[in-house]
Amino acid sequence: MQLRPIYRITVFVPQGALQDVIAAIKRVHPLGDDYYDSVLWYVEDAREQFRPRAKARPAKGRAGELHEEPVSMLIFSLPRDEALLDAVLAQGIRPHHPWEMPGMFIEESWTLAQASDGP
Repeated sequence: MQLRPIYRITVFVPQGALQDVIAAIKRVHPLGDDYYDSVLWYVEDAREQFRPRAKARPAKGRAGELHEEPVSMLIFSLPRDEALLDAVLAQGIRPHHPWEMPGMFIEESWTLAQASDGP
């Protein structure tokens, strides 16, 4: 079995902004390989909870008050290329995500390579 290194990115997005964030990411990278593009997963009925502190400038909620709302959980992968990851974050996610600090997790992972990929 052949494996290839990837970054696996999970980002929580307010439901009304999901398609804009996806489109912005895809302008930076097609989210795929030589066989497929637009490869991603999302779960629509996740919940976000947070309490802004005094220094926060939240898009929603108020300092000191617990805030909860529905969000979508978006998951996609990129080749493990740090410059590409930086571009997706700086040009795709950050300017198009409405939150001050998007809830995001980036992991180094592996995925199956196509049988014709690699040596």
